[in-house]
Amino acid sequence: MHAVTYELIKTDEKTKARRGRLHTPHGTIETPVFMPVGTAATVKAMRPEEVKELGASIILSNTYHLYLRPGHELVREAGGLHKFMNWDRAILTDSGGFQVFSLGDLRKISEEGVAFRSHIDGSKHFFTPEKSIEVQNALGSDIIMAFDECAPYPAERDYIKRSLERTTRWLARCKEAHKNTENQSLFGIMQGGMYQDLRYQSAMEIVDLDLPGYAIGGLSVGEPKEVMYEVMDYCVDYLPQNKPRYLMGVGSPDCLFEGVERGIDMFDCVLPTRIARNGMALTSGGRVTIKNAQYERDFSPLDAECDCYTCRNYSRAYLRHLFKSNEILSSMLLTNHNLHFLVKTMERIRTAIEEDRFGEYKKSFFEKYGRF
Repeated sequence: MHAVTYELIKTDEKTKARRGRLHTPHGTIETPVFMPVGTAATVKAMRPEEVKELGASIILSNTYHLYLRPGHELVREAGGLHKFMNWDRAILTDSGGFQVFSLGDLRKISEEGVAFRSHIDGSKHFFTPEKSIEVQNALGSDIIMAFDECAPYPAERDYIKRSLERTTRWLARCKEAHKNTENQSLFGIMQGGMYQDLRYQSAMEIVDLDLPGYAIGGLSVGEPKEVMYEVMDYCVDYLPQNKPRYLMGVGSPDCLFEGVERGIDMFDCVLPTRIARNGMALTSGGRVTIKNAQYERDFSPLDAECDCYTCRNYSRAYLRHLFKSNEILSSMLLTNHNLHFLVKTMERIRTAIEEDRFGEYKKSFFEKYGRF
């Protein structure tokens, strides 16, 4: 019996969109779901209580960053990541693979693993599939991700083929190393770049290991969105109907709708928190760049259709003042709004799927929000 299980409730009549539930040791997650990112055991500019109040049922934390600082053994000593960060709902940790491979000249790949230098102090480290699982077992997250090689875009076919086959071998090693199966579930990651036959090969190899969930990796790495959607289309068809499907690193409203339409259940992205710190808000009428002069005397809410804490209490003029003054409260209020916006959008998507009107909701959403 897996620690995390998926329950399919409803499939949209006209698309691949589906409504489900993900059962975890720390609660049930209604899907499709957007997961706020708490890279270093915190969602930036938010208290855990605030993230709960938004309706978030699961967050993502980062294995690479927590391994470097404060260290997984310290987190284990604290009682695990849930206690350490005072979050009693579900947590997914990524494997650290994407961060390690993003280090460029600071890392070197071999069959055994990846040697890299810390971006913090330049110290030398070596990550293997076994090490990634060891760290994630210590963190105690509900869902742990396999250590994979995230290939860049564009890349030659031969390289992508070697990379995905190494990812499969590493996944088998991850499964062997994973011991805390009663409390944590391991998800595999499909690779294969933008090559359909290689995506199929990767899917068949990882599905053969019979894991409780699968992710689509190697997308949103610089390719045009039209290419990403095309790849996503057939990737979903290669994954089991009775297991959750997770599209890694994607969270803009257009990508969420396009992903859901193709049958994706789980999403994560730093976008809503990152753009908030840079003075940008996601609203029902599209993106708002709060520093713009047009908002200097705009005493209306950030989004008249939103009932978040920020929109109930503060004006665009005040938010602009905070941002222009470099006040910390600017990041806090805009982050609260952006996460609320995406969490509530996903709630409405779930309702629309239940009522067989997902297509109608998507159309009405973008009539106000604007095109992609």
